[in-house]
Amino acid sequence: MRLTKRTDLALRIAMRLAVLDDEAAPTTREVADQVAVPYSHAAKVVTLLQRLGVVDARRGRGGGLALTQSGRTGSLGRLVRELEGVGDVVGCEDDPPCPLRSACRLRTALRNAQEAFFAALDPITIEDLVAAPTGPILLSLSSRPPAG
Repeated sequence: MRLTKRTDLALRIAMRLAVLDDEAAPTTREVADQVAVPYSHAAKVVTLLQRLGVVDARRGRGGGLALTQSGRTGSLGRLVRELEGVGDVVGCEDDPPCPLRSACRLRTALRNAQEAFFAALDPITIEDLVAAPTGPILLSLSSRPPAG
């Protein structure tokens, strides 16, 4: 199974925000630069993460992005399910539909494998993902000059 680019980007943005203190609050543009993606892609993903309650986005002076408590400690499996959706792994109902779809055992086996994949992510949180050695690398992605 391969995650969509949207899910990959959403997880990288959440991880980046997880290592910042609440005062840092980078803009979407800064986070896009830090994770090396186009601003337009990052903006769409930030909007989605905000809708899912993972990211708090404040506009204007003193605004920026912050990971919510739910974003920090919520289940990674739940988040990936929401980002990916729970559709079939294979296109049994595509055009043209598969002629085996009414009696196929592959579809069920793949659905079970997909759920096992998500279940393996259920006990993991974004906070878990940013433990060392990942966290220090994420902190080094700053586009702002160090204060001082």
